[in-house]
Amino acid sequence: MYDFKTWYYRQPSALRTIITINVVVWVALQFLNLWSAGLVFVRSHLALHPVFPDILLEPWQLVTYSFMHTRLFHIGVNMLLLFWVGREFERMHGSDQFWGVYLTTAVGGALICLLLSPIAPSISGGMQGGRSIPVLGASASVLGVLTTVATLYPYKQIRLLFFGVVPLLWVVIGFLGIDALRALRPGGETAVAAHWGGALTGFLYAKNQQGALGTLPGIGVLFRGRSSRRSGAGLWARVRGWFQSSSSSSDSPPTQRPSDANGASNASPSPTKRVDRILDKISEEGYDALSEEEKRILYEASES
Repeated sequence: MYDFKTWYYRQPSALRTIITINVVVWVALQFLNLWSAGLVFVRSHLALHPVFPDILLEPWQLVTYSFMHTRLFHIGVNMLLLFWVGREFERMHGSDQFWGVYLTTAVGGALICLLLSPIAPSISGGMQGGRSIPVLGASASVLGVLTTVATLYPYKQIRLLFFGVVPLLWVVIGFLGIDALRALRPGGETAVAAHWGGALTGFLYAKNQQGALGTLPGIGVLFRGRSSRRSGAGLWARVRGWFQSSSSSSDSPPTQRPSDANGASNASPSPTKRVDRILDKISEEGYDALSEEEKRILYEASES
């Protein structure tokens, strides 16, 4: 128990809080299965009912649904993905950014459900007996976090059971592809629209962090906030761990610069010094200030 408590409090605060809320709510819902009236009340007022204008009377549903699950497999997969990808993201960008991504993509997924519910109810939760089936689950937020990270860090890789190490971008595309197949199947129980909305919002969030939405009036305002800039002695270790965990290898010694007749160096800087300059730039200006070439150099160095 002591070891678990130590491990628990070492996790980033926002990630720890979000996972804890999801687990506590899931446990509470299991107990509510013994009290049908209470379960109906909670699902009626806290799960998302993508019906307009009813949602205006209970707007908190746009967020509260993202902390509710019914099946163990559902919450298990969502929390594992959130933990694997969200932990390093929060350590590099801060707790406020992580909360911002999670909640913003939850709202984005809910709004897409609301938008598509009148024309495509089967992918927005569905209808039963003339009433909408409530949408619940953190899948929109989790897919939003994954999309945000995959957009900000296109070289990011994760290790998956049975698949090994794969690019995170492929994982996001795979989830969206599965959702597309689900959308083609009539009578589905998955709110595919929420997944799409979460992914789209995560993509826009990341693009705003990169400054790509600054020229679009009214869009960038929706995603206010800047990436936290971290510095310190452990920066290089965080960057290496963020991109990919690989087998340890000793760093190669810096190459000798050839000199011209006057003794001046005429070759490009050694890889070690190039990486040092890039890390200094991250420390001063943040990761988003790097050029694509600098990101490539940093990624290749992280694999050595």
